Amino acid sequence: MKRATITAALLAATMGIWAQKPMTAPSGGKAISDELIGIFFEDISSAADGGLYAELIQNGSFEFNPTERDGWGAGTSWRMIRPGHSLGHLEPRSDRSIHANNPTYMRIYIERVGHYYDYAGWTGFGIQNDGFNGISLKAGAKYHFSAFLRNIEGAAKQVRIALVEPQGFGKDPKLIADATIDVNAGDWKKYEADLTAGSDVKNGALQILSLTTGTLDIDMVSLMPDDTYKGHGLRKDLAQALADLHPKFMRFPGGCVVHGGGDGAWNTYRWKTTVGPKEQRRGLKNTWGYHQSMGLGYFEYFQFCEDLGMEPLPILPCGVSCQGTNGGWFMKDQAQDCVPMDQMDEWVSEALDLIEWANGDVTTKWGRVRAEAGHPEPFNLKYLGLGNEERISPEFIERFKYIYERVRKAHPEIIIVGTAGPGSHPGNRDFDTGWKLAEEIDLPILDEHYYEPRDYFLTSRQYDNYPRDRKTKVYLGEYAAKDKKLIDALAEALYLLHVERNGDVVCMTSYAPLFAYKSNTNWNPDLIYFDNERPYLTCSYYVQQMFGLSSGNYYYGDCVKIDDASNLQGQSVVLNTKTRKLFVKMCNASGDTKKAAIDLSRFKGMKAVATKTVISGNPQDENNYDAQPIQPQKEQFKPKKIMQLDLAPYSLVMLEISL
Repeated sequence: MKRATITAALLAATMGIWAQKPMTAPSGGKAISDELIGIFFEDISSAADGGLYAELIQNGSFEFNPTERDGWGAGTSWRMIRPGHSLGHLEPRSDRSIHANNPTYMRIYIERVGHYYDYAGWTGFGIQNDGFNGISLKAGAKYHFSAFLRNIEGAAKQVRIALVEPQGFGKDPKLIADATIDVNAGDWKKYEADLTAGSDVKNGALQILSLTTGTLDIDMVSLMPDDTYKGHGLRKDLAQALADLHPKFMRFPGGCVVHGGGDGAWNTYRWKTTVGPKEQRRGLKNTWGYHQSMGLGYFEYFQFCEDLGMEPLPILPCGVSCQGTNGGWFMKDQAQDCVPMDQMDEWVSEALDLIEWANGDVTTKWGRVRAEAGHPEPFNLKYLGLGNEERISPEFIERFKYIYERVRKAHPEIIIVGTAGPGSHPGNRDFDTGWKLAEEIDLPILDEHYYEPRDYFLTSRQYDNYPRDRKTKVYLGEYAAKDKKLIDALAEALYLLHVERNGDVVCMTSYAPLFAYKSNTNWNPDLIYFDNERPYLTCSYYVQQMFGLSSGNYYYGDCVKIDDASNLQGQSVVLNTKTRKLFVKMCNASGDTKKAAIDLSRFKGMKAVATKTVISGNPQDENNYDAQPIQPQKEQFKPKKIMQLDLAPYSLVMLEISL
């Protein structure tokens, strides 16, 4: 390489380094949290199975049962098929199962394999699964089939695995892809096949047909797209929608899901049964009325946090039932279900073992479990939540303190997040008691939750009045306006501008709920709706995205003046000294145009081109399955230190300026 070329290369490299060199914040600002915007994932509204978890088969483990939902059983989502007038029958069984956590399987008795003479080759006896309201298949895409099978009686079984498009009663299905496997093992063995779809199908199905008579057992049926997010088993478009929010952390697995279905401690979410091989995980009755397979478990949650560069924030139960149990939503003094104090060491171990699993060396018991799952390096857990919006009763306080003191003693490096109970507003009994407890024990972070009509977010500025000398910071872990129109999203934007202003008190926020499946929605509104084909992004999603993109570590409150400002207008200037980016956000939730005077003279070295992003429209518009009228609009502009800007009615504007 010539000397001139080497010099140019070194100069380019040096300039690249200097371009990313952190800057010193100009005077007049205050340090704020740079982790303000995160996400909260709870398996509500089929957010996991049939949603973010890319598995296409419903009840692949045959563990659905009537204690979860009336009419459910091992055969739910399955049906017997017998093309060519084949004969046989099915029998759910639980003897000699693969694992105690997954006891139920299906026995298939194949008595006769017939033949359709007018459709040669379509025969056999077996079962069909239609997935989650049909299986969406894409032409040319590869799908990985797997199942545990064992040959109980008769010769080795030739089993046909077929992806089909059903054509209606009495008609042969359209074949999309198929493969044949030979089942010859007399004990459980995992069989696999890759299938490439020959055409696009919205309502496909999986058929498993034995072409040989005898008896066959089957369990843990799976059909996964080969193309998942970073190859880690999550549905690519939904995972990308979360990545595009630029979240700094993820809270999981709940929410009320943490406490289980309100049937006692036996039904509480236990992380240890969600990190091993899929066939050894224990499915769970969901608080929201359906089955969680745990295919999306703690290992996948932590892995996803790593993939997106988010801090994991797992939430563990602390021995007290959900506040809604036993009619608790309606009877505020209803007794809580509590783990006896002489059994609380088990729940302490849940927390200590989780920290070891996440951060321990491979020579430790739980660090080795993590390594065996495919991740020898620690996940570097920083935060741990204890409890989820329980009533702050004497029973809760006793159990929370018991766990908290022992975890803090064993792991002082872990930042503990507590709870302020439901309805986290000053004057609420749980809120006041929760804050009193937090100050008594020097709790690092307290999690507040509230869902309110838009008027609350338009007018309340709760955090302006919080004491600045508290050691305990606020995590606004669940919040949302109670509708999904543009005006609701703008109300949330105004509230987030106030959160940024109080970013020295509030350290984290996360909108809730995150996902809702179109065909099984437990809660409205939600941030992202989806069907089997694609996600539908709400107005609130784009607000969250704008704030996620504009995270920073310094706030300036005196750079923007808005004429005739009221509660319906707000502004924030945030500097990220690490990326050398300046973000100016202005919101106008009124029906009149407002003028904004912007003075950025204290910020040196503005680059020549900046980006302006605008979210605006009719205040009653909302994005849904039929139309997406609200979309961010971007344009390039030349920034100046002194600028005037018209804020259109019902708009949120962000200027992104490089320094």
